Amino acid sequence: MKKYEYQTHGTCSKAIFFEVDDEQRIHNVSFLGGCDGNLQGIGRLVEGMPLSEIEKRLSGIRCGIKNTSCPDQLACAVQQVTNQQ
Repeated sequence: MKKYEYQTHGTCSKAIFFEVDDEQRIHNVSFLGGCDGNLQGIGRLVEGMPLSEIEKRLSGIRCGIKNTSCPDQLACAVQQVTNQQ
């Protein structure tokens, strides 16, 4: 598995850490900062999910008046990994 770190933009969380296996599935998602309980929940919900499904489900979610959210930032992180490959 390959480890990744993504610096978030526009959210209370500052970074997202995760791993991706050879089948392009996400594992061990954790956030630095933000709403701890909600972000632990997101990590557990996406555990083992294909990257393409995460991007499809979480992209575009907003937090209040912000143009982004922690789930949207996870989608951005996944998209960045996908684009690098």
